[in-house]
Amino acid sequence: MSNIYISRTNQKLLFAKLHLDCLKQAEQGSGWSKHAQIESFEESVLFHLVSSYSAFLREIAEVYRLDPEKISTRDELLTQMELQGMESPEVKELSQLAGSGSWLSQLLSAYRACWTAQAREQASHSGHASLSEIQVVQVNPDHSSDTEVIAQLEGWMNSMRELVDRQREGLKEW
Repeated sequence: MSNIYISRTNQKLLFAKLHLDCLKQAEQGSGWSKHAQIESFEESVLFHLVSSYSAFLREIAEVYRLDPEKISTRDELLTQMELQGMESPEVKELSQLAGSGSWLSQLLSAYRACWTAQAREQASHSGHASLSEIQVVQVNPDHSSDTEVIAQLEGWMNSMRELVDRQREGLKEW
């Protein structure tokens, strides 16, 4: 077994931490680009956390001798394991965490929201007028909840790190 996916998971968690630190600094700033920096770092933290999750799925696949290159989602990992007649406590836990309301489902939902955009006509009907052709849906458009968003991102990062560390201990036995 190579360590490429272990390294990738660790790297993405480190990147998330670095961007979270930059987000905290941006929140304390007062420059003209403060809000743009905050939004940018919020999305980059989400990107790196979801990327660490994806790398961790591949890490699990590699331990179970599945082709990690065919895995990008939990469902794909689950399907590959079922095709091989395998079960995994790690995937079972991930499936439970994918349920509504968990930190992981909230993280993945927030990440998907980064990719949501509305046409100008839809935005004006929903009360979100914009002069641009496309308006990105922002989780915290007026920045009134920056502190809470930062705390939530930090919580998700800590939960991801704890999940990875705990599950790696179990994977060592496999």
